[in-house]
Amino acid sequence: MDESKKAIKELSAVLAESNDTALIEDFLCSLLTPNEIKEVASRWALVKLITEGMSQRKIAEKLGLSLCKITRGSRELKKENSSFKSMIDLYSQLED
Repeated sequence: MDESKKAIKELSAVLAESNDTALIEDFLCSLLTPNEIKEVASRWALVKLITEGMSQRKIAEKLGLSLCKITRGSRELKKENSSFKSMIDLYSQLED
């Protein structure tokens, strides 16, 4: 396993063990640059909006994203065993 895959596995395991959202938020803000935070946040928002049924053009207008990024997100949501879909479902459970 290469070092980046190993690091992602470790990071995923640590984040999955934490129940402290403030700690995770602080960690992510320390780990990522402001531009990276913006990118990650906009991709999360994009996936939520697709799930809510908003059109790709409206998402592009609202978030200032390219249709290519939106199409990629949409394609990821449609995959069998989609991790995007699993995370949105988990988020929906938190909202209930």
